[in-house]
Amino acid sequence: MLENLGLLGLFIGTLLSATVIPFSSDALYVGALLLGKTPVLLTLFVASAGSWAGAMITYYLGRFAKWEWLVKHFDVKEDTLQKQKARIDRYGLWLSALCWTPFFGEAVMLALGFYRCRALPIYFITLGGIVVRYLLWTLILGCSLF
Repeated sequence: MLENLGLLGLFIGTLLSATVIPFSSDALYVGALLLGKTPVLLTLFVASAGSWAGAMITYYLGRFAKWEWLVKHFDVKEDTLQKQKARIDRYGLWLSALCWTPFFGEAVMLALGFYRCRALPIYFITLGGIVVRYLLWTLILGCSLF
């Protein structure tokens, strides 16, 4: 279905796969490259933009969560949250470069939002990780960017 929408389908698919909806944006990107209907650089841009937008949605979903909810409804201990926050404060920004990994990436982005990590560095580090991931697929497939 998404393949019939062209670049819009690629954008929607990569956006959705970067949220909590589990499926592979890699398969969408590789499929789009193999179809060869769109210039590679444009395909890279659209896939990266969609994946980045989905990662940012996940980040902001984490920002809406409240500590009290986890303690009250999920029986999470306050000291557990404090320990996790210390780890996220130490490594969190750089973990955002791995936001594209299945399941782990979504959890990282939710945690970064939940623990209120600075948004601006996360925007750029996340985008960098996503672009590198799609560039690697481009190189593996032997596609020329220009």
